[in-house]
Amino acid sequence: MRVDVVLARPSHIGRIARRMRDIDRIECEAMGHSPKMALREGLFNSTKVWTALVDGKPEAMFGLVVNSALTGTGVPWFLGTDEVYKHGKALLLWGPAFVSIIRDSSPRAANLVSADNFKAIRLLGKWGFVVHDDLQYHKGIAFRRFELAGVQ
Repeated sequence: MRVDVVLARPSHIGRIARRMRDIDRIECEAMGHSPKMALREGLFNSTKVWTALVDGKPEAMFGLVVNSALTGTGVPWFLGTDEVYKHGKALLLWGPAFVSIIRDSSPRAANLVSADNFKAIRLLGKWGFVVHDDLQYHKGIAFRRFELAGVQ
């Protein structure tokens, strides 16, 4: 199996949305979005956005929405299928480049992750994010805040 990362395109959205991991779907719905809507908004609002292809098929989309270039705040995000998480080594390899791009654009990058999204929480930690223990609730779903290490 081959994993490639390419610039995201609108044509990638449908396949990922239809096959999105249950926990990612739950996160989207808790924030008031369908999977397709979340991916569309991510694609069109992000300054940087990529698609992970497994054997040429879109399996995840991830990017960075810059909230303020002046204050350096941004929102990193990652939504995918179960297939992409079968390629943990590839995910780990993307990390340093992804985090470097985030730091260059938004050194104060933070977002929320479902407290039950154990694979994503583990990956975030390996990529250098701090995942906090305090819980925030959205539509009854517990979330944990994460941010780039060294950022308050």
